[in-house]
Amino acid sequence: MSIEVSIIVPVFNEEEALPSLEAELAEVMQTLPENSEVVLVDDGSTDGSFDFLAQIVKRRVWAKVVRLKTNFGQTQAMAAGIDEAQGAVLVCMDADLQNDPKDIPRLLDKMDMGYDVVSGWRADRKDKFLTRRLPSICANWIIGLLTGVRIHDYGCSLKAYDARIMKSLHLYSDMHRFLPALAWKCGARVTEIKVNHRPRIYGVSKYGLSRLFKVIVDLAVIKMVVDFSSRPAHYFGLIGGVFFAGGLVVAPFLFWNMMADYRVNIVLPAVLILMLVTALYFFLLGTLGDLIVRVGNHDAAEYARSTVVEIA
Repeated sequence: MSIEVSIIVPVFNEEEALPSLEAELAEVMQTLPENSEVVLVDDGSTDGSFDFLAQIVKRRVWAKVVRLKTNFGQTQAMAAGIDEAQGAVLVCMDADLQNDPKDIPRLLDKMDMGYDVVSGWRADRKDKFLTRRLPSICANWIIGLLTGVRIHDYGCSLKAYDARIMKSLHLYSDMHRFLPALAWKCGARVTEIKVNHRPRIYGVSKYGLSRLFKVIVDLAVIKMVVDFSSRPAHYFGLIGGVFFAGGLVVAPFLFWNMMADYRVNIVLPAVLILMLVTALYFFLLGTLGDLIVRVGNHDAAEYARSTVVEIA
């Protein structure tokens, strides 16, 4: 019997929250199609999380566990769960109880309206304003501006996806937060609904301002993927064009300095050469990117580091 819905839950050191999570998932599973499953991904937990997950599998026929050898991070844990999930619709959520499993049927109802991605929007978010909500508001605005996919809450893990699109994506770094934009690039219809967000009761947040730099770098990559993945020469050509234009600005000053018979110091020639060489570098990099796009392919069998745990 084919699986209709797969719920993917990355778990990292959430031992205290797991009993409540199991109870809530059991309740919501009664409202989902019978052929549904929950894929619990242990992301290298160092507490008793995996032991409890093993007990869940013994008690619940709808549960399976994927164990990663070490802590790879949320994106890789989600990717491992997506790789093992068999459902036609994939629902991802956190294990810390801040996401409410009771919102899952509402996400699926929205999917039935013809959407490929339904993103949760924590309209009444229960987190600290300065360290969590304000940076999130700014990040959501910037991501929407750069990608063209304007949703309120990229950071909300509670989302539903068409499995055909998700399994075609290559996820790494912190790319899980950009999934609506990546899916939109594949032609997905993206929407959002308001979901319940609850205060954290157990444990501590795994995220903070320290991840800001990583998100900024990932955003630059996402901008290229969304707008220039099929034509990288244009992306690098724009960057090279900026340096070439800088060289054109410097050149008249150097020429005027030489014609005025002033002593020419090393600064202007060095800046001009640096600008032109950098422009040439990016132009060549764009050409190389185009060649890679034309002849390269992606091997989807990347998550050999994860194993499905068979628990008797």
